[in-house]
Amino acid sequence: MLNFFREEDYEKSLIELFQNDLEYEYVYGPDIERDFYCPFYEDVLIDSLYRINHGATNDAIQDALFKLKNFENGELVQKNAVFMDYLQNGIPVRYFVDGEERSSIVYLVDYKNPENNSFVVANQWTFIENSNKRPDLILFLNGLPIVIMELKSPSREETDASEAYRQLRNYMQEIPSMFIYNAICVMSDQLISKAGTITSGEDRFMEWKTKDGNYENTQYAQFDTFFEGIFKKERLLDIIKNFICFSNEGINSYKILAGYHQYFAVKKAIESTKHAIVTDGKGGVFWHTQGSGKSLSMVFYAHLLQEALDSPTIVVLTDRNDLDDQLYSQFVKCKDFLRQEPLQAESRENLKTLLSGRKANGIIFTTMQKFEESDEPLSERHNIIVMADEAHRGQYGLAEKIKITKNESGEEVAKRVIGTARLIRNTLPKATYIGFTGTPISSKDRSTREVFGDYIDIYDMTQSVEDGATRPVYYESRVIRLNLDQATLRLIDAEYDLMSLNADSEVIEKSKHELGQMEAILGNDNTLDSLVHDILDHYENNREYLLTGKAMIVAYSRSIAMKIYKRILELRPNWEEKVAVVMTSGNNDPEEWRQIIGNKHHKNELAKKFKDNNSPLKIAIVVDMWLTGFDVPSLATMYIYKPMTGHNLMQAIARVNRVFRDKEGGLIVDYVGIATALKQAMNDYTSRDKKNYGDTDVAMVAYPKFLEKLSICRDIFHGYDYSKFKCGTDLERAKTISGAVNFIMDKERAEDKDTFVKEALMLHQALSLCSSLVNEDDRFEAAFFEAVRVLVLRLTNTGVGKKISLPEMNARINELLKHSIKSEGVINLFSDIKEEFSLFDPKFLQDVANMKEKNLAIELLKRLISNQVSVYRRTNVVKSEKFSEIMQRSLNAYLNGMLTNEEVIAEMLKLAKQIAADRQEGEKLGLTADELAFYDALVKPQAIKDFYENEELISITKELADTLRKNRTIDWQKRESARAKMRMIIKKLLKKHKYPPEGMDDAVQTVITQCELWTDNYDMEEEHKVYSYPMPTEKPLSLVADNIGK
Repeated sequence: MLNFFREEDYEKSLIELFQNDLEYEYVYGPDIERDFYCPFYEDVLIDSLYRINHGATNDAIQDALFKLKNFENGELVQKNAVFMDYLQNGIPVRYFVDGEERSSIVYLVDYKNPENNSFVVANQWTFIENSNKRPDLILFLNGLPIVIMELKSPSREETDASEAYRQLRNYMQEIPSMFIYNAICVMSDQLISKAGTITSGEDRFMEWKTKDGNYENTQYAQFDTFFEGIFKKERLLDIIKNFICFSNEGINSYKILAGYHQYFAVKKAIESTKHAIVTDGKGGVFWHTQGSGKSLSMVFYAHLLQEALDSPTIVVLTDRNDLDDQLYSQFVKCKDFLRQEPLQAESRENLKTLLSGRKANGIIFTTMQKFEESDEPLSERHNIIVMADEAHRGQYGLAEKIKITKNESGEEVAKRVIGTARLIRNTLPKATYIGFTGTPISSKDRSTREVFGDYIDIYDMTQSVEDGATRPVYYESRVIRLNLDQATLRLIDAEYDLMSLNADSEVIEKSKHELGQMEAILGNDNTLDSLVHDILDHYENNREYLLTGKAMIVAYSRSIAMKIYKRILELRPNWEEKVAVVMTSGNNDPEEWRQIIGNKHHKNELAKKFKDNNSPLKIAIVVDMWLTGFDVPSLATMYIYKPMTGHNLMQAIARVNRVFRDKEGGLIVDYVGIATALKQAMNDYTSRDKKNYGDTDVAMVAYPKFLEKLSICRDIFHGYDYSKFKCGTDLERAKTISGAVNFIMDKERAEDKDTFVKEALMLHQALSLCSSLVNEDDRFEAAFFEAVRVLVLRLTNTGVGKKISLPEMNARINELLKHSIKSEGVINLFSDIKEEFSLFDPKFLQDVANMKEKNLAIELLKRLISNQVSVYRRTNVVKSEKFSEIMQRSLNAYLNGMLTNEEVIAEMLKLAKQIAADRQEGEKLGLTADELAFYDALVKPQAIKDFYENEELISITKELADTLRKNRTIDWQKRESARAKMRMIIKKLLKKHKYPPEGMDDAVQTVITQCELWTDNYDMEEEHKVYSYPMPTEKPLSLVADNIGK
């Protein structure tokens, strides 16, 4: 395919967009005179500081600059957090005026007047730290490199936005200082553009699909939508100030950039709140589907509210203690961004004190129950905003009811019961109310609208899955495995009907009492025995090795949860650590239950373990707890043995829709017939959600997809016999896999190979959802294709630092086969090769030459030689040029059909031997690897040895290395003047030895280039080696440098 639109062209088109449409200034890196070791555009930074902080003293500005350049030691993320605080809130400085110390704030950005800031887009901007790098595009805001963009060619198939992600991660290692000052990272290949932060995994980079907050037609957003949506000047400043925050989770900090849906919804919510304050106090309802970051949207809203409304007091209302704790903990993690410490009210009295003790500010968390205790006003203030989480439980009644109860003397008395919504309104009569929810408000639910008003913003499931903010949820019914009789099924239906009446909880309790047999039937020992056997069968055969193997079992009641737990342990006694019960404890619980359920601390420990992907705890048995607001992204399986409807059902199944690595979706395995209830619950969703998620039965969706992808993979391998994979020995199986890799690696099949890698991945993902429906033969075949796909990727991924190791490849494939087809054998791929891969082992090279799989051999040699050349690229200028040229020549000849695969292998083996011989040459001459690089540079001109004795060249080499080590100053990389001095010393030394002979003046440049390369890369090497060889500390450091390599 012709590269008619290359990366450079894409870069130019973006520069044009920034210049013309967004009115940024453009600079071309090489045109600017500057220090390559400084991450800022320093002239612009200094001008901007004086311009923005009009009237600030010179000392104040200098102190700010000093703080910007000098961060305390720490990880990149910690330094970036300090910088983001400077960027959002200014730098506190101290300085003297007439001998008196003053303090003030120096601002980096003028957020009120966007046109008072400098916006520059730059390309070819070189920055040197651990190595010399040029990111594709950098956006400078007032001279600070706040956005780094990595672009990939839209027309080259083998590169894509993922490659751009790996490149950004590599930059963080090579030029970390550039990222201290980073706000947003962007990766784009025109087809897909995504933004993230320095802590975002690839799955957390998100597209920005609208310029103005309209969500229509966002499935295939144009590339300019992304850039204009984020980088319009006012918008970029708003995002930087109000929509990037750090969430501090123990030792880890995550930097979060709001998604487009969060940004626009929060902006709408602020407007709606401003309107409500001066009208009826109804701020509206914010419906964002579960898993799409609602808690963080609440944090962004609370942050922005403080400025928009001049520091109101915010009351966050939840309906249960565990939800209160979860939401409160998210706010605490972001307290630096919120610039205040959230508080939790312990009682109604405490809530009153907290509210009356202030005129403004404060973020106070409380639960419904504290309102239900009385309806006298707690505060008459206007500037209170109530944020209600999950704002649509049935208890939001506005009407009053009369309830007949018995008093202590046993007499019947009539009590007036006020609806919770009315109570809350009476308690804070002048406050403004806004509701946040992950599931829609039922069309029957009038009272929620009475309290909050209408929807402010809707971000539905379809949109969220399209955007990659959540994963789809699939459904598999296994009710039939329990052999329930008709009467039982009718009873279960009656339970659903009762629940869907939205009746008040007492009516339900009473009817359940009459239906009482339910517990007895679902808790019947035989039924539970079938249930546990089937869950184990399904889990071990289909889900145990998927992602992290986490699963949840939802039990009908506490006693049934206990029975399930005990039965699992009877059948799998060694699963003590693997399975746990999580539920509330009751006063009348049997003694043995208490030890299993444990106290609050024990439950918190279980929660930590279940969230930890590496902990042995894999299966949680729950009843009500953990079904709302509890997030475990890797959880992909939920077994349901409890009738649920409406909001509760949607809440529960959303536990498995979180994004995690390559998770295809969540699977709900149903044992009590929730299908109808699921359809019913979807009724209040948007019409597109009903269409897309009303029927996600794996038998209808994933299984047909699996069969389709399987037949595509079969077609690609038409002509290759892989029947031995199923019925052969381990050796035959190994040969079948490596033979298949060889087959698909043929240069004539380059297109097939790319198609195969994509289709086999989809096959693997579809299988992960429907494996329980797939017969054994198909499962074997899918496992074979997956093994081939993994190997092909391992062999062809020439990314940074991707070493190729035989044991690792064998282990990976064995693990895969063990999990997918329960193969216990041990497979040794490349059966002809016993040793570890090494270019410097002649026996190994011979083994490669003798391999029957020639295409595979070429790929192995190509990888190994490329790895070695990239090592040289950092240390030896002459060799890296020489070897990469030879290799490129051979490969081109092979691809153009001028060499057969045998011939190209012979060429590469010759080259490998040359590389090995070169290594030994240094040893013969008594030179270290460093010195050999200088020697190579000196003798690069063909005729040089006619003029000098070898001893003389060796002595120049040693003197050169020695002089460099002694003169290498710390700031040599930082200052051009130091580099110039270095060049002068080298030229003087060469001149003393009358090098080079007349007419070979180019030779000096080669030596100087080698010296620069050595010095630039020496820093990294030196540090590494200083740590590896503990030297007596009294010796000066230069000695450590002298000892390196000797």
